[in-house]
Amino acid sequence: MIAVTGSASGIGAAVVSALDGRDVIGVDLRDAEVRADLSTPDGRQQAIDGVLSRCGGVLEGLVLCAGLGPHTPDPMRIIEVNYRGAVSLLDGLFPALCTAAVAVSSSASTMVRWRDNPISRCEEEAALASAGEYRGQLAYAWSKNALTVAVRRRVAEWGAAGVRLNTVAPGAVDTPLLDAGLADPRYGDAIRSYQAPIARHGQSEEVAALIVYLLGPHATYIHGAQFPIDGGSDALMRPTEF
Repeated sequence: MIAVTGSASGIGAAVVSALDGRDVIGVDLRDAEVRADLSTPDGRQQAIDGVLSRCGGVLEGLVLCAGLGPHTPDPMRIIEVNYRGAVSLLDGLFPALCTAAVAVSSSASTMVRWRDNPISRCEEEAALASAGEYRGQLAYAWSKNALTVAVRRRVAEWGAAGVRLNTVAPGAVDTPLLDAGLADPRYGDAIRSYQAPIARHGQSEEVAALIVYLLGPHATYIHGAQFPIDGGSDALMRPTEF
């Protein structure tokens, strides 16, 4: 069985579709086998317990797609879902995993260095209080940076257990999250005006195909890596950093 968070829409729904024929346990606020709110500790535990109950304590794979975008009114909720929710499920389901897990990070994860990320010092709440109008974008970048760091810090333990762990880092992908950003007066114009070298938005199915590959038998030596899937935007902005 493979558990997929954020399974009801966007990249998560595309992953479920790409896993056609496999036993999937969807986790989301609605339209899922396990309904849970990953923004709270109780909700995270509910998700973990629900997945473990349905898989009988043995889980082949885990895909963490659940996430909130910069337009979310409460920026701390972005961090709670994108970072703490994802990491809680990684750790809570790790004992049941036998093959691989993939977490959906973001091209925004590279917009801050870990040493400059307030999450690294548990100072995110204070930092957001003085962050101004665009604090949602900061919270999003911090959360995805912290998630990528959390994945990389787990490679020794997970590798010793024979379980692979990687991240994918999408750029602008046509999803309800992107649509909400386009509709937001703070972010819409910037999203519309920016073009990656491949001058279109990505599709959820393209990201799902990469995730399914990373779960599968042809990716057995890929561990602790982050894969940009962004039309070349990361290389355009940071050609000498990789």
